[in-house]
Amino acid sequence: MNDYGLRVGTVDIRAAGPITFGPDGILFLADNPTATVFAVDVADTTADPVSAIAPFDLADVDVRVASYLGCDSADVLIRDLAVHPLSHQVYLSVQRGRGDAGRAVLLRIDHVDGGIVDVPLVDLPVARTVFADAPAEDDERLEITLPLGDEGEEMEVRGHKIRILRSPIRTATVTDMAYVDGSLLVAGLSNEEFSSKLRRIPFPFTEDATSTSLEIFHVSHGRWETAAPIRTFVPYDGGRGILASYTCTPVVHFPLADLIPGVKTIGRTVADLGAMNQPLDMISFRQHGDEYLLVANSSHGLLKIACRDIDGQPALTEPTEPVGVPREVEDLQGITRLANLGDSYVLALQSDEAGRQHLRSLKTSSL
Repeated sequence: MNDYGLRVGTVDIRAAGPITFGPDGILFLADNPTATVFAVDVADTTADPVSAIAPFDLADVDVRVASYLGCDSADVLIRDLAVHPLSHQVYLSVQRGRGDAGRAVLLRIDHVDGGIVDVPLVDLPVARTVFADAPAEDDERLEITLPLGDEGEEMEVRGHKIRILRSPIRTATVTDMAYVDGSLLVAGLSNEEFSSKLRRIPFPFTEDATSTSLEIFHVSHGRWETAAPIRTFVPYDGGRGILASYTCTPVVHFPLADLIPGVKTIGRTVADLGAMNQPLDMISFRQHGDEYLLVANSSHGLLKIACRDIDGQPALTEPTEPVGVPREVEDLQGITRLANLGDSYVLALQSDEAGRQHLRSLKTSSL
């Protein structure tokens, strides 16, 4: 791991955040309180090609995690999941407890027997990068999200009751990450007036991150915006761009070639998935030779969009119909997280009507 600049050390994470895998199974973990991204060797190097095409299902994963951590399932918040590219084990970024009593935990689930273990974050190969342009801890600006649970305040908007959670914008320093062609792409907020950013960090972490301010047209809001963060994104067009989604709920295309450090970039809004809706996760997959996008969101079933429709979609710049590219609503409710499980399956974290959470494998040929 010396090739990646990793040295034995400790990963001190104060709040569970986004995770994603990079080259040779290097795991990237974000910690917003310290405005840091860690690169970690999780020592999980056994290739298992059989599991790449085998489904993996685990009922009551929140209850199992809570039992392992010695707490109630109501005190378990699964912030993100990722599948190891070699072993195909499932990794969970988990917050145990709330408020000042909460602590971040990294867990691994065995894809054969469903066994859960924690991944110790001491005395292991690690590198880190800190964002100098992160919002300050005393920044009074607030970031608004639509929580899935009982956090925040309930209010009525256009005849609909929704919950609004207001948090310091530092908590959105990193909202999502993906490794693309030698660099880690990091979406989130900065300390600048035009705070929505996409950062690009060469890996190994031998250079500082470069960042680009983003501007999008928000169809539901009927205006151009530079302060709303990307909630989730996925590499697109062979890594030459990204598709990103924002709260209430535009989907926007950004070619990476347009992302010039220090210059504001305007994205192409290609879809609007509806007001009072929050995107939760996105992945792409191939079906019968064509590429599709899956969007997990808070208001609808799982949404499926053909990438060929995205390529030909003119930019949306008016708050009127049509709402962009066509989409199919799959009869799959309650999905909050997604990850590719080889080429044949998508792994989904799904909540049932009782609020219990389960890991489900969705066959890509049947979506």
